[in-house]
Amino acid sequence: MDSLHTNDLVLLAGGVLLLTGILSSLVATRFGAPLLLVFLIIGMLAGEEGPGGIQFGNYQLTYALGSIALAIILFDGGLRTRLAQVRGALAPAAALATLGVVITAALTAVAARFLLDIDWVPALLIGAIVASTDAAAVFFLLRSNGLHLQRRVGATLEVESGSNDPMAIFLTLLLVGLLMAPQAVEAGQILLSLMQQIGVGAVVGGLSGLLIAKALNRLDLPAGLHPLLAVSAAITVVPVAHLLGGSGFLAVYIAGLVVGNRPVRAFANVLSVQDAATWLAQMLMFLVLGLLVTPSRLLDAALPALGIAAFLMFVARPLAVVTCLLPFRFPKREVAFVSWVGLRGAVGIFLASVPMLVDLPDAQLYFNVGFVVVLASLLVQGWTLSWAAFKLKVAVPRRDPPSRRVELDLPGQLEQEMVGYRVAPDSALLSGRGQLPAWARPMLVVRAGEVLSPEQAGVLRSEDFAYYLAPPGRVIKLDWLFADAGEAREVERELFGEFTLPGNVALGPLADFYGLKLSPRLRERSAAELFDERYDDQAQVGDVLDIGEARLVVRELRDEAVCRVGLKFGPGSGLVRPGGRLRRLLSRFRRGRLALR
Repeated sequence: MDSLHTNDLVLLAGGVLLLTGILSSLVATRFGAPLLLVFLIIGMLAGEEGPGGIQFGNYQLTYALGSIALAIILFDGGLRTRLAQVRGALAPAAALATLGVVITAALTAVAARFLLDIDWVPALLIGAIVASTDAAAVFFLLRSNGLHLQRRVGATLEVESGSNDPMAIFLTLLLVGLLMAPQAVEAGQILLSLMQQIGVGAVVGGLSGLLIAKALNRLDLPAGLHPLLAVSAAITVVPVAHLLGGSGFLAVYIAGLVVGNRPVRAFANVLSVQDAATWLAQMLMFLVLGLLVTPSRLLDAALPALGIAAFLMFVARPLAVVTCLLPFRFPKREVAFVSWVGLRGAVGIFLASVPMLVDLPDAQLYFNVGFVVVLASLLVQGWTLSWAAFKLKVAVPRRDPPSRRVELDLPGQLEQEMVGYRVAPDSALLSGRGQLPAWARPMLVVRAGEVLSPEQAGVLRSEDFAYYLAPPGRVIKLDWLFADAGEAREVERELFGEFTLPGNVALGPLADFYGLKLSPRLRERSAAELFDERYDDQAQVGDVLDIGEARLVVRELRDEAVCRVGLKFGPGSGLVRPGGRLRRLLSRFRRGRLALR
């Protein structure tokens, strides 16, 4: 009976911790605190030196739970990454994920060597532990803050954080091995081992992604099990890759990429369950990591660890980013933002637990330093993420369409899904300000509790519920047609600005008219040409360009080319007031009377 009572107490403690973490998200969002930091602090408060008094020191269990959580988070990151939109980011992200990690580790080791007064190999181990940006922190903080970044910047950060763990793990294990059995290690063996980790991980990930996608499409599972199949398969990918000598974390990220970029049955349901699983994985991982730490033990290494954290944030990471991105001609503000978003998270603490697992001398020092660095990164960089994005002008003023849709998976095919909308009284479709696209096929209308065919229903009425067959990748365009008009106009004005111009408007005359400062090279280009150059011929609706105090926003594409742009101005420019003269001159732009090309 005592064992049953103990089990109940453990379950109660676990449930209370999770509920506290979930409810704390409301407070954290209100005050702008990074949620991962909140979960970490809750774990510390529940630990042996906090009010909770829970004694927990199982590093083996922590390593296992961390592996599962990271597998879910990385798989989710891959699922949401569209390869067509990150083509221009693959090369810079690869440079940051390999050379960038090495440079960061080496520079951080210099600070660790002198601040902690330790030898070079232990210093390099500390550098390797905190060298990689954390996918969990990057994915989670960007999405939980509702932050939309310029596409190349966002894609570079997400691909880097999803693929740089293999290099950090490789360096950590290599240096742990050197400390356990000091001996000469040949450079050829190191290179061969690294290539094996990357190569085997990539192959296992690609094949696993194909198998997962095929299973989702072919297996006739009971309702609701497809998303669970995807989650459980993702967790399985990590140990399979490790057993074959590859990087499990690289493999599961690539598996997510493959699944997310193929036609997959019930994909909307898979993403919905992944959202919940990712939240749970984040909370569990950071709560357990918080339980694991003993705050009093952090004090001995707190000051030098904070010095290492500061050096990492302000020197090592920026130098590594500048070195890696120099060949790719990123603007300075984008380089500055990528440098600042070198978020450290669970991976750093996760790697810091490896010396504890193998009973390495001074293992507690590595763990304490890694924990303090992660804590400082979440506190300083995590809290200022949104501020830095807007300050450095890499945030896109994008809001999700103000409409709620019902999505229904149609088994037996992958090309169409059924979506349903409530018809708002003054929606664009009902008021004649928008037309239904040809690819959206009306299927049924629910009116006053009665199910009608499109023919029976005739013209849509206010408060109808209309259902359509549509390709999954296009349904977002229907959201704007059914949204409430007042909210839709507000979002449209916020996103695109007050005015619309053709994509081929020449920037020189536009700059002269508004008194904007442009370089001679830019004056000779049209808006569409500049978008093509900045976004690698893959501009999307919502992408932005700043020209002086003005901002151009892609408003419409035709045959994948920018055909209309929105024009916005900064709040202090004085140019946004829509007086009669301004509107008349703007109409001349639209009619082509001012220089268009």
